[in-house]
Amino acid sequence: MSRPATLNASAIPVLNRMFRFQWEPAQDCYVLLYPEGMVQLNGPAGEILSLVDGQRSVADITDILAAKFTGATGIADDIIEFLGDAHEQHWITL
Repeated sequence: MSRPATLNASAIPVLNRMFRFQWEPAQDCYVLLYPEGMVQLNGPAGEILSLVDGQRSVADITDILAAKFTGATGIADDIIEFLGDAHEQHWITL
């Protein structure tokens, strides 16, 4: 699966305006709400999207999560892969 050419360390992801990211107590997870429904996010996806604020770059997000989860190996690749998937799903723009 190819990633968008713009997905690099300096890219700044922004949540698509069609979605609202929030913690949903009833689901006990982060979700993306959109007019037709809701996407329940797993823990790692929620952690990543919680840092997507239109200010932080991919490198910033990766650095923050690498510091938070020091025992996780290959975390940078996982974050980039998820952001690529989120971009393909139109959850974020770059």
